[in-house]
Amino acid sequence: MSPAGSHPPFPADVISALQCPICEDTFGLLNRTLRCTQGHSFDLAKQGYVNLLHARMAASTADTTNMVAARSRFQSADHYGRLAADIAQRSKSVTDSGLVVDSGAGTGYYLAATLDKLPDCSGLALDISALALKRAAKAHPRIGAAVWDLWQPWPVKTGCAQVILNVFAPRNATEFHRILDPQGTLIVVSPQPEHLEELRSIVHLIKVDKLKEERLSSTFAEHFHLVDQDECVYQLNLSAHDIHDVVRMGPNAHHVDQSDKFDKSLGEMNEHGTSLAVTASFRISTYQPRKLAS
Repeated sequence: MSPAGSHPPFPADVISALQCPICEDTFGLLNRTLRCTQGHSFDLAKQGYVNLLHARMAASTADTTNMVAARSRFQSADHYGRLAADIAQRSKSVTDSGLVVDSGAGTGYYLAATLDKLPDCSGLALDISALALKRAAKAHPRIGAAVWDLWQPWPVKTGCAQVILNVFAPRNATEFHRILDPQGTLIVVSPQPEHLEELRSIVHLIKVDKLKEERLSSTFAEHFHLVDQDECVYQLNLSAHDIHDVVRMGPNAHHVDQSDKFDKSLGEMNEHGTSLAVTASFRISTYQPRKLAS
């Protein structure tokens, strides 16, 4: 993956794909400001991302500073590197140019891995979390990062994306279909019920709903047809620090057992220098858009 560095200019292909969230007009970049022809403007933050929400509503996020830091540490250790490589390879198999949009991109980890495989593509990272997008904006020189509420109509032009990535993130089927090229591809990744199962002996984790995928497939059916579905399952060898981060980096951070059991277990692992074999288990689904009736 490309190392983080100083943020380059916002990628031109990403600017071309964005539209003003107020009037839906085209953007241009002047210095460090996105400005539409109607005069609405949005400044790039010093970290390189743009907040397209601020003119309409305050941006809120479930991600805390500690959650984003834990996620970044865990991803930097490449524990999910095999998953990232799988996503990148699937993207490479369907396109070699154009725009890749990561819906719920977080720190940009999966989008950066994909762009490394696609040298002629640019990437748009969309997420509600400005804290996460500070990192996504620097994760790769061809990423442009924008804060947005994914449940609202997106400030993105119709049919502009060749690939959409959706990894453990909200799924807005209507907007996926609208912004995706008619010949484009949607790649959706979700955890399977046995994901991190071994950790349940030391901490209470949110259970993966076994019927969730069926419900999601039903909601997708109107807009997409399933092309391929596969599993990515492998073993992780996690230290106490790794376990702390994988539990604290996502929704489990809000529900983790408040007793001393978790911290005590990690303390004992640290003291003895031990690690734990843990299952990583993901479902990767590939979709193509249906032609909707007018």
